[in-house]
Amino acid sequence: MNESPSIVVTDADLERLENLIASRKRGGEAAALAAELERATVVDADEIGRGVVTMNSVVEFEDEETGERQEVTLVYPHQADVERRRISVLAPVGAALLGLSRGQSITWPVPSGRPRRFRLVDVVFQPESDSSNTAT
Repeated sequence: MNESPSIVVTDADLERLENLIASRKRGGEAAALAAELERATVVDADEIGRGVVTMNSVVEFEDEETGERQEVTLVYPHQADVERRRISVLAPVGAALLGLSRGQSITWPVPSGRPRRFRLVDVVFQPESDSSNTAT
């Protein structure tokens, strides 16, 4: 990727995502996610900042070229549903958003082949910071 801001992932997300990657063929979507995980700082779920994108977070991001903003939930591939704005972590934008902190930007290739620059505007909901959530 052209620019690689620092990213943070929880130990639980890392374990689940490494298992997901191991179940896929190397290359393509899984390879991009694996590369992101290799450079991530890993922390316990209770140590993750509220403004960091984790799995199942609802986030608002902006395409810096077009100014278009979208609110999506970052999910595992079997939960993806574009109509419900549930984006797979294996989708280009999903892998790009994982681990970003509010305000960070990343340049990432999209299916058209042309890199796009995305900025994380807000983490609307993050499971780790939800006080009603008892499961990790």
